Amino acid sequence: MKSIAITRSDTTDHRQTYLIGAVLTLALLMAQTLVAHARGAPDSFADLAERLSPSVVNITTTTTVTQRADQPMMPQVPEGSPFRELFPDLFGGPDGQAPSRKASALGSGFVISADGFIVTNNHVIDKADEIIIEFFDGKELEATLVGRDEKTDVAVLKVEASEPLPFVTFGDSDVSRVGDWVMAIGNPLGQGFTVTSGIISARNRSLRGTYDDYIQTDAAINRGNSGGPLFNMDGNVVGVNTAIISPTGGSIGLGFAMSSNVVSKVVAQLQEFGETRRGWLGVRIQDVDAEMADALGLDKVAGALVSDVPEGPATEAGILAGDVILQFDGKDIEDTRELVRIVGNSGVGDTVRMLIYRDGKTQTVKVVLGRREDAERGQVVPASADATDTPEESEKLGMTLTAITPELRERLKLDNNAKGVAVISVDETKDAFDKGIRSGDIIAEVGQTPVSTPTELSDMFKQARDSGRKSVLLLVQRDGNPRFVALSLEE
Repeated sequence: MKSIAITRSDTTDHRQTYLIGAVLTLALLMAQTLVAHARGAPDSFADLAERLSPSVVNITTTTTVTQRADQPMMPQVPEGSPFRELFPDLFGGPDGQAPSRKASALGSGFVISADGFIVTNNHVIDKADEIIIEFFDGKELEATLVGRDEKTDVAVLKVEASEPLPFVTFGDSDVSRVGDWVMAIGNPLGQGFTVTSGIISARNRSLRGTYDDYIQTDAAINRGNSGGPLFNMDGNVVGVNTAIISPTGGSIGLGFAMSSNVVSKVVAQLQEFGETRRGWLGVRIQDVDAEMADALGLDKVAGALVSDVPEGPATEAGILAGDVILQFDGKDIEDTRELVRIVGNSGVGDTVRMLIYRDGKTQTVKVVLGRREDAERGQVVPASADATDTPEESEKLGMTLTAITPELRERLKLDNNAKGVAVISVDETKDAFDKGIRSGDIIAEVGQTPVSTPTELSDMFKQARDSGRKSVLLLVQRDGNPRFVALSLEE
């Protein structure tokens, strides 16, 4: 019998082959794991849905609806008429008016604490006389309103349960990425506890609100989903389902959820105070465009341009009209919407550092924030200066300009302290007309320097041209509201 000898080198080769194969297999498994983690898509959403559903609730509201004054009167029918017996709902009172009736609405929400705090949309519970919460196990409890915020469409409710409730927590919506998987649970069209999934289609969407920061998703969202949670794959709430865009009223893959980093701050304030307490800077601002950036000497199009500084925190901090806010509390400011949102999320009374651009240089200022809600309840009067009566008139860049006279002040209904150069007419073929300047506007500043006569304005135009500027920045006021306009210097 022929024997086969296994030499040392043969054994080593087999071991090396085995080790290489094992390493390759391990690397493949790790790569698959990393891909699966990056994708964030489970083989099934069942485990996640089973774990999270007990924290999601259906909300039913009841509202008393009465006959509106603008609706037609009901016909007058004598007492005892057979029509009253045939149609009792039509004739509720002796004056023929329809009786009050109960209207119901459906929505969704989710529990955020074991002691019964619930988050939903404000529009779900708005004007409700009664709010009933239905839990996943069928139990129903009546809820009371803790607080609500119309600006972000968020409301906080409270129920009193005999035992701790299952709840979910907010995640960090800022780390969510376009393409991440998300899952929605809610009460679409009254069907109750329906689970849908999709991806994040876009972020930082704005619909119409000042503080909008919506996550757009293609997860199916329909009427009744409002107020329900949008979960990431860790089971944390990254958004509150709020709106859809649809020509039919049903889901077409354009759903919007208010981001959790906005909602969580509002919820915390509503829980603590029963109302919002947003930071307030006290400035009127506008976006910076390319021409404005050139006129100001900015390196890039960014920041929020201050057009007016009414009495308030910014005034006390020394902020001036024409300043460009580049950073707020260490965060770069891309546009006005971002500044408004960041300031609103800041605490009342906080001392914040701002990086501003003024006269070709940057500088840091400190401002102590006020409360926006207090400012909105009062009247803010814009700062103004003395008037001039110089009867001077000229035409520049397609605008016929004149100094403000008493007669003109009365005709234009200007404030007694209004100062600047009045626009009498505008050539519709010129850049000034395209930029929205109209007859009756007041040019208060040119290149951030106050002007009171057409001659001063003309001199400022010449200085801008001599310095190589292609455009000049005007502070234009209309009906007391200021805004900056970057005007081309080409005739």
